[in-house]
Amino acid sequence: MPASDTPAPAVVLASAIHGVDEDLRAIVSAFAMHGYIAAAPDLFWRTLPGALARGDPRAAARAEPRLERIRAGERDLADVLAMLRTLPSFNGRAAAMGFCYGGPYAILGPKRLGYEAGIACHGTRMLDFLDEIRGVTQPLCIVWGSSDPMAPAFVLEAFRAVRDQQRNIELHVLPGVRHGFMMASHSGFFDAPAFAFTMERALASLGELRTAPQSR
Repeated sequence: MPASDTPAPAVVLASAIHGVDEDLRAIVSAFAMHGYIAAAPDLFWRTLPGALARGDPRAAARAEPRLERIRAGERDLADVLAMLRTLPSFNGRAAAMGFCYGGPYAILGPKRLGYEAGIACHGTRMLDFLDEIRGVTQPLCIVWGSSDPMAPAFVLEAFRAVRDQQRNIELHVLPGVRHGFMMASHSGFFDAPAFAFTMERALASLGELRTAPQSR
């Protein structure tokens, strides 16, 4: 929670397969320090709950079958948004921000879960959700690194084509940046300039949500 009681937007973070670990908690705290409500649900409570260390084989296993697990997690993001709406300090507007495994929620949140913006950071299996973007009018910000094996050229080209058709989509491919660039404890992949850039874009998206909710 931010220090101020002034009604503020919220950001709901959908984790990587490692869960709500120290990296995600640090990002939650950073958003709160900037004056936003931030939440990070455990998307794996149905299978193997909690944060798992990188390299733990159980992390990948609990995220499969992927499409089925993502679909089940939609209920969690909807439930978190309903909880946020009970808070007097919530202004009624929220963004969904996904990392790796959680990347598709940046699309699904605005598509049908009531979120007003989406931010995806080094998202995986995003091509499976490309058709979900059709009809989304809320702002979407998608960030990948050009050296991310989870975002090969054909995936980037597919999203560029949709970006060119829909003005609400902001797509950034950061030169030389690898997968997992937002995870500070992942020393082999963390990229401080990419992290700062992505946070700046996320904060800009949240800043647009400080006004009163639009009528639906």
